[in-house]
Amino acid sequence: MKKWIPIASGLLAGFIAATINFADFSAKTNTEAALSNKTDAEKVYVPFGQKDDYYLFASGGHSGQMFIYGVPSMRKIRTIPVFSQDSATGYGFDEHSKKLMGGYTWGDLHHPAFSETKGDYDGKWMFATDVGNSRAAVVDLETFTTKDIINVPNTAGPHCAAFVTENTEYMFLPTRFAVPVGQKYESLDNYSQNYRGVMSAVTFDEKNVKLNIAYQVALPPWSYDLSDAGKKGSADWAVMTTYNTEEATTTMEVNASQADRDYIVLFNWKELEKMVKDGKYEDVDGQKMIYPEKQKGGIYLVPVAKSPHGVDVTPDGKYFIASGKLAPSMTVFSFEKSFKAVENKDFAGERNGIPIINYKSVMEREVNPENALGPLHTQFDDKGMAYTTMFISSEIVKWDPKTGKTLDRVPVQYSPGHSVSAEGDTVSPDGKWLIALNKIAKDSYLSVGPSHPESMQLIDISGKMKVIQSAPVDPEPHYAQMIKADKIKTINVYPKDEKNKDAVYKQNDTKIVRKGNEVHVYGIAMRSRFIFDAKAKRPDVIEVNEGDHVFIHLTNIDFDEDITHGFAINSYDLNIEVQPGQTNTIEFTADKAGTFPLYCTNFCSALHQEMNGYFLVKPKN
Repeated sequence: MKKWIPIASGLLAGFIAATINFADFSAKTNTEAALSNKTDAEKVYVPFGQKDDYYLFASGGHSGQMFIYGVPSMRKIRTIPVFSQDSATGYGFDEHSKKLMGGYTWGDLHHPAFSETKGDYDGKWMFATDVGNSRAAVVDLETFTTKDIINVPNTAGPHCAAFVTENTEYMFLPTRFAVPVGQKYESLDNYSQNYRGVMSAVTFDEKNVKLNIAYQVALPPWSYDLSDAGKKGSADWAVMTTYNTEEATTTMEVNASQADRDYIVLFNWKELEKMVKDGKYEDVDGQKMIYPEKQKGGIYLVPVAKSPHGVDVTPDGKYFIASGKLAPSMTVFSFEKSFKAVENKDFAGERNGIPIINYKSVMEREVNPENALGPLHTQFDDKGMAYTTMFISSEIVKWDPKTGKTLDRVPVQYSPGHSVSAEGDTVSPDGKWLIALNKIAKDSYLSVGPSHPESMQLIDISGKMKVIQSAPVDPEPHYAQMIKADKIKTINVYPKDEKNKDAVYKQNDTKIVRKGNEVHVYGIAMRSRFIFDAKAKRPDVIEVNEGDHVFIHLTNIDFDEDITHGFAINSYDLNIEVQPGQTNTIEFTADKAGTFPLYCTNFCSALHQEMNGYFLVKPKN
């Protein structure tokens, strides 16, 4: 069998040999010593009755879903439907989630981001973006369910991440593709004049669980890739990378890589917030739009090696690190030097009305690990050391941001895009684990045909780096975040909501109400039966007329953890889920006359098979 060799893989043998000789540059803690005395299998083994130390939230890419894994076991424990329909849970079929999805049936979920308090994950909310249909979402971590989705106007593909500020004041959504404001038709001949890369400042109303757009910034017509918010002394600032500053409109892989330098956009969100408060913006279709060439201040450009991918802020908030993926180097920039350059107007001209800061004035050092190719994304450990993915040479390189010295490296299979360390983009990373999110996994798992799953490889970074576990994931794990398990406090059942007019908690309150050709069913699900009208001859039967508009409001009155009921009507192409204590609604037209069994789709008890009834549709004639 032929083995696949990654690009520049001739370097890998040298890398593997080199890792044997790297010294251990840090003293081992008790935890590290304990880990080092275990076998690889023992490190990832979580005995029955015990639970993982971390949750891993991984983007599901073009599945539109979010995947949840336990770490270190790397066992998948949940899929959260966010931007795409999910027939298993009825997401996209019940009224709440149908309304959230706004008529779309799929999404491309990238860059999950936890809510933060003082720069640390607080375990309350998870945000995500949809590149495919320009949306943003919030997930409630008490229930692991999607609570709100908004369409983001004037943008096309917020790939750049739902990165949040230090206390979740804002979630900034730059866009991958430049389009005319309002996405109106405009000839590409007018690209430089009439296209924009709009960044949106989104706020989250925690009390009402609503996402809102506070304002937008009409940046130049470039592509905006990754981003990060400042920390501690740099908390009022944020950074994001750009490419296609050439403003190419065709043959992008060639024409968007001509210039030696692209830019990092450095901006002060507190200053932008004040500009909006002072009325320094334009009203564009109801959105408050800042045009940097008109409303000056708060936004600056920092030159960086061409086609940068990642830009990451160190845990102490003093530096930001950028990686030019077409250059074999990482650059460490100083926030303090950047602030001085802004104050002294130490600029080297401007682009599109935005000042360009002198590169040498803010660059701390350039880092070039020997033979490492394709640097993309950087994470950090509890000692402030950096771990950068090398896409072309298929490895993770550990290095010291303060000296630029390479400390360790480990090969992965293959082509890592992002990586995620334990709470590695917060003010206080944990330093135990790092996971390489690999784009390609040939030869790693049993063959499933021409297309293979991607892989996530767990790396022990408590001492010398070592890959100790691999888990398949499909589709691509584009980005992920890892949080301590004890920070998330889930609920066991939904509490009673006496204000919910659709909820029914007692059998005798169940009823079927007709209003003209509109039929409302107020029913309950319980082990092991449905009751739609307790006073009827057959309480588990719904009878309507052909053409009726039907609303079924179903409450699960089993207030018992994990006793979830499903509800489906045979041949009517619908299914919903009702978790313990929850009320859910499904709306449809009874457009097929006849006799249709209805049943519980989610195993709930020994008599689950008997949990059924009938949906009878009387013909019009």
